[in-house]
Amino acid sequence: MDKLVRSIKFPFSFDTKKLKDDFRKVVNFDWVDHYNKSDYNGKWASIALLSKNGNYDAINALTSNEPLLPTEVLQSCAYFNEILNSFLFEKTAVRLMQLDPGAIIKPHTDHCLGYEDGSFRLHIPVITNAGVEFILDGNRLIMNEGECWYIDANFTHSVANYGTESRIHLVIDGIRNEWTDTMFYKEAESERFVKPQKVSSPEEKELIIAELLKMNTPAANAIIKEMEN
Repeated sequence: MDKLVRSIKFPFSFDTKKLKDDFRKVVNFDWVDHYNKSDYNGKWASIALLSKNGNYDAINALTSNEPLLPTEVLQSCAYFNEILNSFLFEKTAVRLMQLDPGAIIKPHTDHCLGYEDGSFRLHIPVITNAGVEFILDGNRLIMNEGECWYIDANFTHSVANYGTESRIHLVIDGIRNEWTDTMFYKEAESERFVKPQKVSSPEEKELIIAELLKMNTPAANAIIKEMEN
């Protein structure tokens, strides 16, 4: 059985009233349509809370050696600030992401956004509804307001908002460190964060399988089974 981690619902949550109060402070800013126009239908927009240049319209999620700066949006949101300060890791992108009623994000993957890559993505629903369908690797995730979820975006995922109100998520990308290892490994064994290897030749495949056999862990055995099929 494949034991690789696709998602984690962490055992803590945030105050839904405070989340919505902060969102109302910024709802009238000029939100930016997502740049991957071919990946969705309908309205999918974002606004940055931290960005490389401190501008709230700089919504690209790009890894950079430069520290992120608070945007005008974040400066008015005390509770969002409190949440970000509680996470003791380097942030590479922090955005509010809005999916309007009827909008659909098509199935896609996001490169190198699994914990095993050294980077990761957290979702905190601010406003959602029962009509939101978030599908990750063929399974539906129901993420409720105020919860905190890790999503391995290396797996195929899609979102549809069949409800009557917009879905708003606080989305935080970060860099793995010892503090996050403690947080993640309380929920799943470290051996379960393994990325399946891409194999270019039969000889390379045999070498990889041999190394995985030495590990003799459930996650390694699951990868072997996948490679042999």
